[in-house]
Amino acid sequence: MGDLLARDAIRLEERAGSRDEAIRRCGAVLVEVGAVGPAYVEAMLERERSVSTYIGEGVAIPHGTLHSKETVLRDALAVLRFPDGIDWDGQDVRVCVAIAAAGDGHVDILAQLAEILMDPDQAARLRDATDPADVLDLLVMEKS
Repeated sequence: MGDLLARDAIRLEERAGSRDEAIRRCGAVLVEVGAVGPAYVEAMLERERSVSTYIGEGVAIPHGTLHSKETVLRDALAVLRFPDGIDWDGQDVRVCVAIAAAGDGHVDILAQLAEILMDPDQAARLRDATDPADVLDLLVMEKS
């Protein structure tokens, strides 16, 4: 799973004035790390207009539409932390886990994310992370 989430795709001091600006920033990071083409960013906004990607505990998982898979160059994740929070249709979002997926390689890490969000202490660790190593430890660690 570690190859899906690279250290350079973890940004922990982001700022955004709106949900759409945060999604654009997430998409830009996926473009920067070579996971998607620029058209994927618009597909992420289109997805959000059709169904919210807010999943609880201050976390959203912005991703593209089914039709955007052709703009995915490789499956990848980006984690962006917005310490000041973002109004996400009435919810306070502090962390976005942006998903670029043409296949299903991201499913395991999303299962790990679901486990984290069910544990309030671990969810707080994710929301409060200031070191990329902490995010990697939470999301990529192998279960023993």
